[in-house]
This record gives sequence, structure tokens and C-alpha cells, in this order.
Amino acid sequence: MIRFGFHIRTRTGQKVENISIVAATQSDAERRLRQMYHHCEIIECNTQAVPRHVDTFDMTGILGMLSAVPATPSQGATVFRLRDKTGTH
Repeated sequence: MIRFGFHIRTRTGQKVENISIVAATQSDAERRLRQMYHHCEIIECNTQAVPRHVDTFDMTGILGMLSAVPATPSQGATVFRLRDKTGTH
């Protein structure tokens, strides 16, 4: 994906800077921009590559972290217990 940074002039003549749109192509980014700002004039367009975030779900690592947690609460920790409310509903 690519981050497109736009500087535009609205149809009323106001300048708007630093509009950031992430899209696959510039034409797609411009289409989205024109949905927000009808009849705008694009003054400048900058592009910046956005690195893909490829984190995988590591179930083994998560299970290892959970098993390393002690089963009893640490000293000074407050333990909350729910009362048994059987038969109240």
C-alpha cells in the first residue's frame, strides 16, 4: 500500500494541507479524496510507501507466557471474588 499526502484547494478556495489517504494506486486515492472534497483542486500529491505489517499469531509464544505466570496472586495484590448468587433470578 502507498500513503498519498494531498494539499488541495476546496471549491470555496480554502487550502487544506496534509490529507493522508492510504490506497493501492493514486487514482484510487484521488477518488476517495474527491468523495470527501467535491470539486477540489489538487495542488500537490506526495507519496510514501507504507511497510506491510506482517505479524503472525504465535500460539506457542502466548502459551509460554501464560504458563510462566504464577498460579497464586503476588504479595500485595488484591483478589476479588464474586459472591454466589444462585437462586436470585
